[in-house]
Amino acid sequence: MTKKAVILVSGGLDSSTVLAMAKQQGFDCYTLSFDYGQRHRSELFAAAKVSEAMQVEAHKVVSLDLGTIGGSALTDTNIDVPEYETTGIPVTYVPARNTVFLSIALGWAEVLGANDIFVGVNAVDYSGYPDCRPDYINAFEQMANLATKAGVEGNKLTVHAPLIDMTKGQIIQAGLKIGVDYTVTVSCYQADEEGAACGVCDSCRLRKQGFIDAGLKDPTRYKNSA
Repeated sequence: MTKKAVILVSGGLDSSTVLAMAKQQGFDCYTLSFDYGQRHRSELFAAAKVSEAMQVEAHKVVSLDLGTIGGSALTDTNIDVPEYETTGIPVTYVPARNTVFLSIALGWAEVLGANDIFVGVNAVDYSGYPDCRPDYINAFEQMANLATKAGVEGNKLTVHAPLIDMTKGQIIQAGLKIGVDYTVTVSCYQADEEGAACGVCDSCRLRKQGFIDAGLKDPTRYKNSA
């Protein structure tokens, strides 16, 4: 009997690794991305490429405009993406983003008859986002099983966050072992339309350091590269 899973895929390094992990575990994978009013669409192109390369069952893009509520440098062009290390919760935090995304993933999982959702959140090398913590994932899973027909009928839903306790270097090493092609992934908060990264935002710094820690050459395309 096949196992179905919904995988949140942003086109970045972490979610691409999680997709490969779910495939390795034998899941039939259904990938879900969001056109949510973010600064660039290159991450959506990357998500589609990654999904195609890993031969998923279906790839869906859901459109919603979180820019209408603002509050984040990723959805409001009047707020600059910081190009320096910040403390506390940074302005790149998108209010309630993971809750919105996981809720839609939950709905699709219920329609598909899937009991598993995979998400690439990380509580070690992350930017201080409150919705990337283990307590949050556990709380969402509990809510999901209380709030759905599937859960009430005993079809327990599990939210998998396999990267939650891994460093970026460990994630990269694990991904390479199972065939992830990081050259097609886009992690930058302000990449250009071709997917070239700025090299200075929090996400770029974490990604760069990850490849250094993994002892590997960084395959990322940067805007200022020759």
